[in-house]
Amino acid sequence: MEFRKRDAIYVQIADIMCENILTENWALNERIPSVREMAMSLEVNPNTVMRAYAYLQDKEIIYNKRGIGYFVTNDAYQKTVELMKSNFIKNDLPDVFKTMRVLNMDFDELQALNKKHLEQKP
Repeated sequence: MEFRKRDAIYVQIADIMCENILTENWALNERIPSVREMAMSLEVNPNTVMRAYAYLQDKEIIYNKRGIGYFVTNDAYQKTVELMKSNFIKNDLPDVFKTMRVLNMDFDELQALNKKHLEQKP
């Protein structure tokens, strides 16, 4: 897997995990891949994956059943939306606004582009 240079790898792994929750690939209270399984599938160090798991556990998105594994919490979907929205507003939106300002784009143009993009999605 290729990671972005801007963000720490564990944060990017947490983003992948959050996407699995938001797309409902991982159901509420479902066991998720072990740290080793995730590390092997992403070809990263297990310590990096463990850091992502700890981060999401701190955010109460996943929880650990000692000796059994990690699971998705009951309210993980809502907590994930809140986390991802907060991260987007803090990290990505300032760049979007800067680019719009430099290109002299307004929100109407952006909204039209978004509508066109949504129409292309199946």
